[in-house]
Amino acid sequence: MFANRGALLAIPAVVLAALGKPSAFSIATGLPVAFAGEVVRMWAVGYSGVTTRGDAVTAPTLVSAGPYAHVRNPLYVGNAITAAGFAIAFTGKNSGPMRLALVGGSLAAMAAVYSVIVPHEEHYLRATFGDRFEEYVAAVPRLIPSPVPTGPQHGTYDPSVIGNAESRTWVTFGAMLAVLALKALRA
Repeated sequence: MFANRGALLAIPAVVLAALGKPSAFSIATGLPVAFAGEVVRMWAVGYSGVTTRGDAVTAPTLVSAGPYAHVRNPLYVGNAITAAGFAIAFTGKNSGPMRLALVGGSLAAMAAVYSVIVPHEEHYLRATFGDRFEEYVAAVPRLIPSPVPTGPQHGTYDPSVIGNAESRTWVTFGAMLAVLALKALRA
């Protein structure tokens, strides 16, 4: 599942693109949320680097600085924020039940994928970093960010890795924006 996480998470995006009926209000409300999610991702990638794009779990160091001082999975939190933003943007003119199904289904699909991936990654990190990872787990929440950084912080921000690490994300983000624009123009 880890190697195919991108394809699995594309399924709800395709469903939103196919069935969504955006409105000016839903776009104006959802897009800032989607962009905020990508900002969170870029902040996290600046600390974790390009290793987040592989088909296998790898981590040359245990990063616990920046967004990783607030939450153990900032990339996934960013993805969830982006997904929620696009789900809002795409569903403004859908009926209430359909909107609920599309938004809820998108987020449920993401939760299902991450419910398998996160324990898989944590197993690797536990085996690789041992007690240091256990201390990190004890200090930093898994999914709900702490407003105050917790625990010792290790790692540095390197913005030069963002372009390489996020290029696929930006292509997907751009494709969603293009489909959203086309659907809005046809409405």
